[in-house]
Amino acid sequence: QVQLVESGGGLVQPGGSLRLSCAASGITIRIYVMAWYRQAPGKQRVLVATIDSGNNTTYLDSVKGRFTMSRDNAKNTVYLQMNSLKPEDTAVYYCFILNSWGQGTQVTVSS
Repeated sequence: QVQLVESGGGLVQPGGSLRLSCAASGITIRIYVMAWYRQAPGKQRVLVATIDSGNNTTYLDSVKGRFTMSRDNAKNTVYLQMNSLKPEDTAVYYCFILNSWGQGTQVTVSS
């Protein structure tokens, strides 16, 4: 059974940085596309970033140039480095692979 565990969320001031991690078990992530989504209060979950087996990445327009997704296949883990954070980045961030979701990690950007 696939299990995804996110970590690294928290409270940060505008302009700050956070690094999210998603550790996978029950699956070898190496050959799969993985994704980060986020869901703000009262809003739909949206796709933030993806990474494929060749380390090609895609990003939501509003995070391009600020967020970087990466993977460490040896650790079976993906990351989301988030810089220059804005209040509108506040959301629960979820990791996704195939049909499985993590439990989410809260990111709050506020002064």
